[in-house]
Amino acid sequence: MSLTLTMPQTQTQTQTQTQAPAVALAPREQEALGHIAAGHTYLQTARQMGLSKHTVDAYLRRIRAKLNVHTTAELTRLAMTLGL
Repeated sequence: MSLTLTMPQTQTQTQTQTQAPAVALAPREQEALGHIAAGHTYLQTARQMGLSKHTVDAYLRRIRAKLNVHTTAELTRLAMTLGL
């Protein structure tokens, strides 16, 4: 099952825009995000998921692009907000 996120509106959006875009994260992306939010390194995450560090890095790059976040701190905050 994939997670669909509704992104919060920014202050630059007009009052008439009531719907924010929805973004879907694949299950493995969700899992990787959860590990990173728990404070695990990419290598620890890779070992726990049975992947290479490069694959975890690719997942996190895709998540950042989908969610338009730029730092691990932003990813962590988002994951905590979502309960991951």
